[in-house]
Amino acid sequence: MNDSALQQYLRRLFADHDVELEPDEDGWLMTDGDFPAVRASWHPGSAGQPGRLDIDVVLDEDRHIEESFAGYGEGDAAARQALGAFEEQALHPLLAACWYVTDDRQMQIDSWDIGIRTWDVFHGRTGSRGQFDVPDDARRALADAIRRQSLTPQLHWVRVFYVRADDGSVNAEATLDNAPWAEGTAALTSVAWPAQTGAARWLTLLDVRDY
Repeated sequence: MNDSALQQYLRRLFADHDVELEPDEDGWLMTDGDFPAVRASWHPGSAGQPGRLDIDVVLDEDRHIEESFAGYGEGDAAARQALGAFEEQALHPLLAACWYVTDDRQMQIDSWDIGIRTWDVFHGRTGSRGQFDVPDDARRALADAIRRQSLTPQLHWVRVFYVRADDGSVNAEATLDNAPWAEGTAALTSVAWPAQTGAARWLTLLDVRDY
């Protein structure tokens, strides 16, 4: 799927949620000529590997959210699968945190007190591959780790990956604002996961509440 087709797909998808985006000369989709801006890139797979859809959301001159989704299959079908995963797992928390379009039917929304501030917390749906069950303790441990952070009063995001291979080896990672987050990864691996082969990922965004 080429960049033009991806751009048109995103414009229609966001318009379905009452967010009108306009392209600039560099291929970004802008909000009223300003940030937030979003762009998608598709990288086809090779040698039996899945393709990769990259979604970048620019918040301001210095900060942007990076999300990636695998697409299995051939040609545009693989790209459409990855776009479907983006829509299912990340679109709604991004809409809520970045464009203030909130649909509580599509995600879990919490209110957390961290330090002296109150935060609106938007939990994306879990994406999984294989018969893979995420233990409730993992989400609780990660939430506790977030609450222990000293967060600056701006938007933050946490991304989680957990993969268990056929040989039983585990690859687990949590990131905070795109950077590796050791405390989050430790929380993720501190609980007992089922001995299943598969993978899970999810996205959580935190936005400080204005009074």
